[in-house]
Amino acid sequence: MIESTFEIETPDGQMECFSVHPDGTGPFPAVILYMDAPGIRDELRDFCRRIAAEGYYALLPDMYYRIGFRMTRFDDQGMKDMFGAMRSLNNELVMRDTGAMLSFLASERAVAKGPKGCIGYCMSGQYVVSAAGAYPDDFMAAASLYGVGIVTQQSDSPHLLADKMKGELYLGFAETDEYVEDNVIADLRITLDEHHVDYRLDVWPGTHHGFCFPQRIGAYHEESAEKVWELVFDLFKRKLTG
Repeated sequence: MIESTFEIETPDGQMECFSVHPDGTGPFPAVILYMDAPGIRDELRDFCRRIAAEGYYALLPDMYYRIGFRMTRFDDQGMKDMFGAMRSLNNELVMRDTGAMLSFLASERAVAKGPKGCIGYCMSGQYVVSAAGAYPDDFMAAASLYGVGIVTQQSDSPHLLADKMKGELYLGFAETDEYVEDNVIADLRITLDEHHVDYRLDVWPGTHHGFCFPQRIGAYHEESAEKVWELVFDLFKRKLTG
């Protein structure tokens, strides 16, 4: 596979990105991986490699480029710093970044023209749902895993973009998740159904927030995580390569 690290020009500065795609010139359908709260690390790059191995051009942006945050400690102070970094982002900023990424992908010879996919975990569940609504002609497949902030009381709540969505959503939630309020799943179903959005929503039994990440000790649930990959790759195959 071919890997690169480079910067993309955004309205707010230079955003470092990692990309990987199969050997050869392609072109390959593009999939953007929106990071979880801890940020850029080898585990996310490995996820991109797994996506690329299925025949896609995977792009991983450093969404914390504005503040230069890198999580280097996992004690109480490290967690406090992580949540601070997470709060530095919002839908408006990330959608600006998404526009820049789409412009970049449109210029890449290795990227196929046509529909694109995205996948996000934890804090980025809200951003992939927002992307599906903000750029409906680009994102035909969006996957959110134990996403937070998808349904809020704010005017920019991602679920309010349901009437704009043209692609298909996959929404996977943990059975036990202290970061997702009790009303979210029911309200999300009602809104997506009302606007006839094509989606699948699963609540994975016996799982907790973070269950997709092998290095998340105590949370990783291999059986569910592997089934999620199967569903996501089926979604990408149907919507991006069909």
